Amino acid sequence: MTFSGLSLGAPLEHQHTCSRAGCRDEAAWALVWRNPKIHTQDRRKTWLACDEHREVLAAFLTDRSFPLQVLTVGELND
Repeated sequence: MTFSGLSLGAPLEHQHTCSRAGCRDEAAWALVWRNPKIHTQDRRKTWLACDEHREVLAAFLTDRSFPLQVLTVGELND
């Protein structure tokens, strides 16, 4: 069992896996967002996205007027 990648018994396919339901592809993008109705200014959540699902996940967040910053996964570690 691994908690850093939450594999729960399955081997990790990638260090960073897309957050889109059912997708197991490697994530290249980090969508950093917050819900201003429930999160304070300093609270941020992060979804990871592969190239295919970056726009879908970003659209879901922007359609709800959530502040969003899109970074590469590499920029998260900087």
